[in-house]
Amino acid sequence: MTTALITGTTAGIGSAFASRLAADGHNLVLVSRDEKRLRNQAADLHDRHGVEAEVLRADLSEDAGIAAVEERLGDRTHPVDLLVNNAGFGNNGRYLEAPLADELRMLKLHCEAVLRLTSAAAQTMRARGRGGVINVASVAAFFPRGTYGASKAWVVQFTQGAAKDLARSGVRLMALCPGLVRTEFHARAGIKPDHAPSWMWLDPDRLVAAALKDFARGKTLSIPDPRYKAMTGLAKLVPRSAVAGVSSKVGRSPVKG
Repeated sequence: MTTALITGTTAGIGSAFASRLAADGHNLVLVSRDEKRLRNQAADLHDRHGVEAEVLRADLSEDAGIAAVEERLGDRTHPVDLLVNNAGFGNNGRYLEAPLADELRMLKLHCEAVLRLTSAAAQTMRARGRGGVINVASVAAFFPRGTYGASKAWVVQFTQGAAKDLARSGVRLMALCPGLVRTEFHARAGIKPDHAPSWMWLDPDRLVAAALKDFARGKTLSIPDPRYKAMTGLAKLVPRSAVAGVSSKVGRSPVKG
């Protein structure tokens, strides 16, 4: 039986990944900052699907938390077959409105943690000749929208570049770029969820199902919804100034579980 490690797993997209992978028969390593919610989630998934669900409390915006997950990913006795880097958050406000400390914390979580965890997983997977990594980015990566969008653009570029470098190793990598998803993300960021029209909101379970199909097909980039595919395609064709209004809507796509 294979094992998947998911960060930011107790809500939203991370929770949807955990439920779907457990239903598919994968054992899980659940990573989040809230140990009580982790243990409740692990017990629920075990009871419903009969899988083993290991709990690992870690704050991935801190070195100690990143190191703890790196150590688990490097365990070759109990290897991880799939890593889902989902943990993330958004800051409310435009550039210079959010405290610099919060911006730096975001970069550590979205960029440094993703780099370090992907590297730890990929090294072990390459030695075994198989494995995969899904890095959750955002459609905000394709729009000019402050530190959040810039950090997610880095995730996309890094993941696709690493996928190319590891193409013949048996290790697959994919960047997942969701649009707006109804999760706890907005409440945590202090953003009102009515800032975007209803048609822009996606269902987490459907999102994860589409993402896993793309991953199985060998894609290195997944934008799992026709509406957002059209939007990101348009963003590549028109001047950046013309998409500034759209970026204000999608610039903080929820990715944190």
